[in-house]
Amino acid sequence: MAAWLEHLAHERRLSPRTLEAYGHIGRTWLAFLERHRGEPQRLSDLGTVTAAEVRAHLADRRSGDKGLSARSLSQTLSAIRTFHGFLDRRCGVPTPQMALVRGPKVKPSLPRPVTPDQAKGLLVEPGLDPDAEPWEALRDAAVLSLLYGCGLRISEALSLVRSDSPLAETIRIRGKGGKTRMVPVLPAVRQAVDRAVAAQPFPLEPMDALFRARRGGPLSARHVQATVQRLRGRLGLPASATPHALRHSFATHLLGAGADLRSIQELLGHASLSTTQRYTAVDAAHLLGAYAAAHPRA
Repeated sequence: MAAWLEHLAHERRLSPRTLEAYGHIGRTWLAFLERHRGEPQRLSDLGTVTAAEVRAHLADRRSGDKGLSARSLSQTLSAIRTFHGFLDRRCGVPTPQMALVRGPKVKPSLPRPVTPDQAKGLLVEPGLDPDAEPWEALRDAAVLSLLYGCGLRISEALSLVRSDSPLAETIRIRGKGGKTRMVPVLPAVRQAVDRAVAAQPFPLEPMDALFRARRGGPLSARHVQATVQRLRGRLGLPASATPHALRHSFATHLLGAGADLRSIQELLGHASLSTTQRYTAVDAAHLLGAYAAAHPRA
């Protein structure tokens, strides 16, 4: 198990959260086999795993009040397959019956972006908050500008350090799995970050986090999520208007304006084009909705 997780971390370069999830799935799977077979499992025993045992484990994970969803069960099966594939390649312990197991059908979910006007509202609203200090309002607006204007994840925006400011026309972002990409920075985003940095009251060393919390520590992702939750309540936006929805909006609005999928894939840092292709369905749905609302024969 330790060797598998080390392989995932250093060769596959999975993110820490994915590693944590896969480690939990792997340990739960081995614990199930030990209970199911009534004895501790040796390496050679894992080669005798049957398709029925895998299905029994998935059924066990689905049952109960806190049963896993189809998507979580699909991730569980994927992790188990990855584990046994590692045992086959590195330890010479194949598990031929794994090929007989089919995962649950998962209905692909579409990204739920906000409209351009709603996105602009989320960027402007922090400055209208009477309870926030002026420098905090500028900081929140700068972070949200990076999510919508550059398509960054929250963790990527909060990973910027003092030496990154003032931002250049393009910045190098280290994303999931340690993959890096170059992201262009709009003048409006650069100005928002410059204003936030100039207003914040804390002295920063070059490698200190650029965005600071009220007491001076690094700003947390939870604060950004809570800020957007408060702003969407004031703006009357749906619960789907999250910080990550601004990243979805970045891609959807670019696609609607004529950007090609390959460019959007590079800007978002997606490893697979199929991940980016989800945005074409969102744009098509928007187009059909406009047609249905406007065409006299719709």
